[in-house]
Amino acid sequence: MRKSITFLFLLIVVLSGCKRQEPKTISIGEDRQAKKLLQGIWVNDDDDDVAFRAKGDTIYYPDSTSQPVYFRIYGDTLELRGANSVKYQIVKQSAHLFQFKNQNGETVKLVKSDDPIDKIEFIGKRPVALNQNQLIKRDSILMYNGERYHTYIQVNPTTYKVVKPVYNDEGVEVDNVYYDNIIHISVFQGARQLFSRDFKKKDFSGKIPSAYLRQSILSDILFDRIDAAGLHFISEIAIPDSPSSYQVDILISFDGKMTKKVE
Repeated sequence: MRKSITFLFLLIVVLSGCKRQEPKTISIGEDRQAKKLLQGIWVNDDDDDVAFRAKGDTIYYPDSTSQPVYFRIYGDTLELRGANSVKYQIVKQSAHLFQFKNQNGETVKLVKSDDPIDKIEFIGKRPVALNQNQLIKRDSILMYNGERYHTYIQVNPTTYKVVKPVYNDEGVEVDNVYYDNIIHISVFQGARQLFSRDFKKKDFSGKIPSAYLRQSILSDILFDRIDAAGLHFISEIAIPDSPSSYQVDILISFDGKMTKKVE
């Protein structure tokens, strides 16, 4: 009995010693010296245009539409953390020279500016969001089968932000921010209100791919036509500054019911 207990004790000790160790997570440390070298204003060596300003942990761009972005440097990699996390290979870096591969694999050569005039590009500038930024109202009066109908559309700008990644002249991905809209539709038959509703971009989520919807705005809704089915409105969901868009037909029947169909 004593031998059995001794054997069991030794077995527990052996198994405890053979316990599987969890793999350790390796964290790549940031190159503080490289980040320090990047501080300042950098211009493109080809055309002398200001590319960006690195200050602290942030890169700022001279144009008013590109949003500032957090950056870090480790190894031979420059990482920009905006809407997406994008990495660029550093070719060469010194106190006055910075070369890296852009999104197309081209080598971009930047030199540090010592011209005080270049600072003007960043003084008093705040990134702006792009939008029509105006209230739009439209009324239409129409007759159908002897009945008088009145449609009312109002486009209301909002503060809902939509971020769209684009590429600047250096081939670097930057974030442009746009403001979405809420659009109201009312339909009257004579003095009787048939329909009244506010439309948001998310109302079209079942009709448009989600990946597209995230980068788009509800650009506009226009009255299209009236027929035996009811009153048709065309809504446009578009990616800003792009020819790409979805058009969804909103049908309001004569009894006030709504259906949506992609055009």
